[in-house]
Amino acid sequence: MSGFLFTNEPLKGDEQITVDKAHWDILVVDDEEDIHQVTKLVLSDFRFEQKPLRFHHAYSAKQAMDILNSEESISVGLIDVVMESNHAGLDLIKFIRNDMANHDIRLILRTGQPGEAPEESVIRDYDINDYKNKTELTAVKLKTLLYSALRSHRDIQTIERHKRGLERIIDASSSFLKCNNVQDFASTILSHVADVMGLTDSDIYCAAAVNKQNGAGAEFQLLAASGAGIEPEQTALPDKVKSRFIETHNRKTSSKSDHEYVGYFTSQAGLETMLYVSKKGLLQPTDCQLLAFFANNIALAYDNLNLRETMKESQKELSYILGEAVEKRSKETGSHVKRVAHYSLLLAKLYGLNDYRAEIIKLASPLHDIGKISIPDVILNKPGKLNDDEWAIMKTHAQQGYEILKNSTNDILQCGAIIAHQHHEKWDGSGYPQGLKGEQIDVAGRITALADVFDALGSVRCYKPVWKLEKILTEIKSQRGQQFDPKLVDLFVENLEQFLAIRDQYPD
Repeated sequence: MSGFLFTNEPLKGDEQITVDKAHWDILVVDDEEDIHQVTKLVLSDFRFEQKPLRFHHAYSAKQAMDILNSEESISVGLIDVVMESNHAGLDLIKFIRNDMANHDIRLILRTGQPGEAPEESVIRDYDINDYKNKTELTAVKLKTLLYSALRSHRDIQTIERHKRGLERIIDASSSFLKCNNVQDFASTILSHVADVMGLTDSDIYCAAAVNKQNGAGAEFQLLAASGAGIEPEQTALPDKVKSRFIETHNRKTSSKSDHEYVGYFTSQAGLETMLYVSKKGLLQPTDCQLLAFFANNIALAYDNLNLRETMKESQKELSYILGEAVEKRSKETGSHVKRVAHYSLLLAKLYGLNDYRAEIIKLASPLHDIGKISIPDVILNKPGKLNDDEWAIMKTHAQQGYEILKNSTNDILQCGAIIAHQHHEKWDGSGYPQGLKGEQIDVAGRITALADVFDALGSVRCYKPVWKLEKILTEIKSQRGQQFDPKLVDLFVENLEQFLAIRDQYPD
């Protein structure tokens, strides 16, 4: 350890700080035992951010590689240049930066033989953070070097945590876009809060709520709470969390403490979103910053979800209104179109269609008879059997409905065009207007055809009285494979109780 000197020069600003259980991992790589002992002795009382050092000792570049492969938390490496070879330390630097792709660890080269590795060329050609001659490293300078290296490593780790947190926020935000309702939205919040902070669910408690900005503080709507399920009652919340939400509403600003964070964000719709998170350990500044970004995205996503739900409700109401307008014109009052919509939704789900497709069919099925607006009243409301000419005119309503809706780019109206066009097609090809057969008929048309006939037979029409359930079932079963898709008839019969429940829920 020739020329490696430590003096007792005092270090200004050095303070004794209580030892924390956490620590900074330091790797000392040198082939001289004295270097290890003296380094450890000089830094024995070193503390940075209330954390002591934990040393890892390697006496060759090979030993250092083994330690680095097994220990992922090394913050600083103090590396000798000359060990088992004249350039062993330099080879180790290349291994760390290139083979391991570890660019976080701070690397400090120390040499007692500067001629073997000229300082300028080493700093230029190798990704190191400092290069010191052992003769210039006093105790104070070594500590100063460690402070600088650890600050740098801490900042890099902070940036990396921010980066990963923001990536998780982006991922979570994209998940919000896939939510179809508030229930999905609530469960998505819970599944991502812990992930955004890089914690397990058991480490935190969280709750999200919305309120009107000018409303009463206690009238907030709870979206989600960890461990309490989706949309639980307010009584499921601890009193402390309730009071935090009320305080936040009244104060209208975010707040934080050592273990709690309450985010407050407003939306253009006049709503406020509040996110409460408590953590067993200390909340770091990084945690609060990430939660602030995340909570802001919750507010924006909830705004968008509300807008989407409003639009969807408007589309549903419009479908019902148009469908019911046609029914009223043909003097068929009641809830026919609503029952057909719910029958169609149930059939679609039983058939195995995904939720989105099933919902579209539900919203489009009330438009199945939209083409009847073109049929003269004298034919539409004739109390008896139509003659051939009248029947030919009546059958045009399928094509007319298609013509009315076909040019729309809206998913619901596109599906409505198909249903209007095909709900009188028959499985055996004897239907109209195109004579389609089997699976040539779109599944939406097949589903609505069965739903419409089941409800029509059980309802009063100007040309017929109500049929009894037994007669309806006999008729539908007899048309299995003729008028109706056999699979749909089987599903209908097997799940008859669910269809009857819908009928009872929406009486005329």
